[in-house]
Amino acid sequence: MDRTDGHRRAADYLYPPLDPFDRRVIDMGDGHRVYVEQCGNPAGRPVVVVHGGPGGGCSPAMRRFFDPAIYRIVLFDQRGCGRSRPTAAVAANTTWDLVRDMEAIRSTLGIDRWMLFGGSWGATLSLVYAITHPERVAHLILRGVFLMTQAELDWFYGGGAGQFFPEEWRRFAHAIPEPERGDLIGAYHQRLFSGNMAEEVQFGRLWSGWENALASISAEGAGMEAPPDYARAFARLECHYFQNHGFLDQDGWILANRHRIEHLPATIVQGRYDMICPPASAFALAEGWRMARLYMVPMAGHALSEPGITAELVRATIALR
Repeated sequence: MDRTDGHRRAADYLYPPLDPFDRRVIDMGDGHRVYVEQCGNPAGRPVVVVHGGPGGGCSPAMRRFFDPAIYRIVLFDQRGCGRSRPTAAVAANTTWDLVRDMEAIRSTLGIDRWMLFGGSWGATLSLVYAITHPERVAHLILRGVFLMTQAELDWFYGGGAGQFFPEEWRRFAHAIPEPERGDLIGAYHQRLFSGNMAEEVQFGRLWSGWENALASISAEGAGMEAPPDYARAFARLECHYFQNHGFLDQDGWILANRHRIEHLPATIVQGRYDMICPPASAFALAEGWRMARLYMVPMAGHALSEPGITAELVRATIALR
C-alpha cells in the first residue's frame, strides 16, 4: 500500500467480507446480555475490536481490517447497544462494567492475551482496559484518540468545533433554550432521559446528527438522519457516559496512569483534521511513550472509513502478523 496514494477508496484496502464462525450472547449476571462474535482463524492471533460511541455497536466492516488467515477476530457490542440487551439501558452501565465484560469475554473464549483495536471511545475503553489489565494485552492499535477529558468535551460540546461548522452547531445548540446552553451535555441529558419517547427520539437525532456531520473530512454538514431507535440509544448512552465524565476518578486519568502500559507496544493512527477528537490528544498520549508510534494521517478526519485512516490501520495489522 502506497502511503502517497490518495485516490483509492477505503474499501480497496480492506480484506474481503467474511462471516463469523461463532456467535453467542454472554449473560453478565446483572441484567445485561452482551453479544459476541468471532471470525477469521480460530487458532490465529487474538484481537478484540472495541467499537466507539459509547453506543455505536460493531459492524461487519470492522471484521475486514484483519487477514482472516492470521487473526482470530473478536467483536462485541457494548452494554446497551447493537445486539446486546437491554437496548439503551444505562443501569449498571459504566466504563468499569465494560472493562469487566471484556475480561469475561476473554476468559470465556479461553484467550490469554489479545491485541486491542479501538477507535474514538473505543480507544478510550482500550486504554482503560489496558491500564487495568496490562498483563492481558499484547499490543494496542488506536485510532482517533479520545482521552475522556473535560477539555475534549468542551471542544465538541462547548462551541470549539462549532466554529468550523456554524450551521450544524446552531442546529444542535439552539434546540436548547439559551439559559441552558452553558451546559449542553446536561441539557441534552435531561431531555434524553425525560421519559417522553417522542422527545427522546427528537433530541437523540439532534445529538447523533451533530456528531455524524463532523465525522469525515469530506462532510458538508447534515447527512442522512439515523433511524430513530438507533439515534435514541446512541445518544442516551453517549450522553450518559459524558455526563458522568467516563466514570473515571479524575480528569486526565488516562495520562496520569499511562505509566502502567508504557512497556506495551502501541500503534496510534490519527486524522490531522479530526474535528471530533482533535490530534492534540493523540500527540499527548504518544509523547514520551517509547513503545508507541504515532501516524498522523494528512487530509483525514475522524471516521474509520476515511481512506487514509483505513490504509494505516490495515498496514498496522499486516505489520503485526
